Formats: sequence, structure tokens, C-alpha cells
Amino acid sequence: MMRRRPRTCVGCREESPKREMLRIARNAAGEVSVDPSGRLPGRGAYVCLKEECILSARKRDALSKALRVKVDAGVYDTLLGMAAEAEGGEEKGQ
Repeated sequence: MMRRRPRTCVGCREESPKREMLRIARNAAGEVSVDPSGRLPGRGAYVCLKEECILSARKRDALSKALRVKVDAGVYDTLLGMAAEAEGGEEKGQ
């Protein structure tokens, strides 16, 4: 059985298990979308669900480089919203 390698975050460049990260996918038509299931076809890039990782990726335009297509700023805004939601949920759970 093949051992799965961890994915690398485009923001912090650290490796983490796939399920701890969020996938952004580019389909054959060049459209970019957030892929919470991690199963959409096409080229994918991964980012930690942390605000600092997303801001770092936005600063370097890392998603555009990883997906080889220009990524709209709205994708980063969506990711920041999801990160804020996730971090808010963690604080309530503690």
C-alpha cells in the first residue's frame, strides 16, 4: 500500500495532513473554486485554514502560481471568511 505524503500549504509552506487543510481547485476551463470536499477534478493547491497562512499566500499571490492561472482576490476573501469561522468555532469549543 502506498503511503500518502502530506500536503504543503502555499501560505506557510509547512506540510500537514490533507484533512487539516483546505483545497483550492482549478478545473480544465481555468475556473478556480474552493473545494471543501477535496475531490473536485483538476489542479489543486492547499492552504492551512489559518488567517496568517491565507494572508501570506495572498501577499505572494501563491495560489496563482500553484494553480498556473490568475486567482481573483475574491477567492482569498472567501478563504479568510472560512478561516475566521473555523477559528471562532475552535474558541467556543474550548
